[in-house]
Amino acid sequence: MKTAVFPGSFDPFTLGHLDVLTSALKLFDKIIVAVGFNVQKAGYFSVEERVRIIKESVKGMENIVVDSYSGLTIDYCNKAGAGFIVRGLRTTTDFELERVIAQANYKMNPDITTVFIPSGPEFAFITSTVVRDVLVNGGCIDSFMAKGVKIERNEKNL
Repeated sequence: MKTAVFPGSFDPFTLGHLDVLTSALKLFDKIIVAVGFNVQKAGYFSVEERVRIIKESVKGMENIVVDSYSGLTIDYCNKAGAGFIVRGLRTTTDFELERVIAQANYKMNPDITTVFIPSGPEFAFITSTVVRDVLVNGGCIDSFMAKGVKIERNEKNL
């Protein structure tokens, strides 16, 4: 069974992330969407809220597990028995950053392969940062999110 980890902060999980995940499902038998978090960084949404949003986004899709972790992604992959890491790309800037991370991961475990999947052009402009900015400023984010996902402004982080 080909298992991949799709790691990210997913603060929040957007249609761009869902597009990459849908493409990855064509390649892997099981994908673990893993919310990585750093206890030293405060996200807009709590880890629990991010997991809920992802579960709502992938409702009805098969072969997807949603989890969270702290620490190195490569260590999480080792524990999960995943042989692949999925990373989405929107721009060449994304590629340059992700390439460096993939090379570091390869150095730590050459048995885990990073696979880059470009987002569709209709989703390339969607970032979690843009979605948070629209949300914080009272805008409607429905067109950036999977159908059925409802998100409220997080007053504690404004």
